Amino acid sequence: MIKQLAHVCIGAADLERTERFYVDLLGMELAFEFMRGGERIGFYLRAGGTSFIEVFAERESLKDGRASLKHFCLEVEDLDALTAKLTAQGVEVSAKKFGADNAWQAWITDPNGLRIELMQYTEGSAQFTGEEVALD
Repeated sequence: MIKQLAHVCIGAADLERTERFYVDLLGMELAFEFMRGGERIGFYLRAGGTSFIEVFAERESLKDGRASLKHFCLEVEDLDALTAKLTAQGVEVSAKKFGADNAWQAWITDPNGLRIELMQYTEGSAQFTGEEVALD
């Protein structure tokens, strides 16, 4: 039985730049690092509770037909405050939108080209009500 999302794994062309993006700009916390032969090859970021983002150095692009991650979503406490902070730091942020699921959202892209949805739930969000969501 599924308990909750444990982690999402992403590949990073530049570990340091990726860490700065998630820790310094998004305010996430470094949980631990992966080392191999004294070299840092990846790390875990806390994404709330016991959910994490796992990041590994990716030295070459994957062209072997494996599925790619389209995006992942981070629940945020104050979407307006976070988007203002990101914009002030030069991060391109989409316009804030009220989604069909009754939650506020905006989109950013990490240094590796991975799209990230930032979501602020409302009391009426389908994630809580379980109501069907009609899409255009």
